[in-house]
Amino acid sequence: MERRARGATYKLVVRGELDSRFAYLFSGMQMKRVEGTTVLAGSVIDQAQLYGFIERIEELGLELLSVEQTSDPSRDNANAGSSAGKGRE
Repeated sequence: MERRARGATYKLVVRGELDSRFAYLFSGMQMKRVEGTTVLAGSVIDQAQLYGFIERIEELGLELLSVEQTSDPSRDNANAGSSAGKGRE
């Protein structure tokens, strides 16, 4: 059985290539090193968890370059619901 998080999917980009030993600090996030940056991507259950990741980045002395929400389940559900009624008139 697949368990889906209720939050949204985010991508955080920091300057510098983090070693994989730091991955445990961002549990649940995939970590990928790309041309002098580290991209953290994955599901975030709520704003508190997102702010926790941002705080950890600051504590490590890293520069946060961007935060991008890549999906929003509440919008996905709303769009699915609104399209379900189309064509029934």
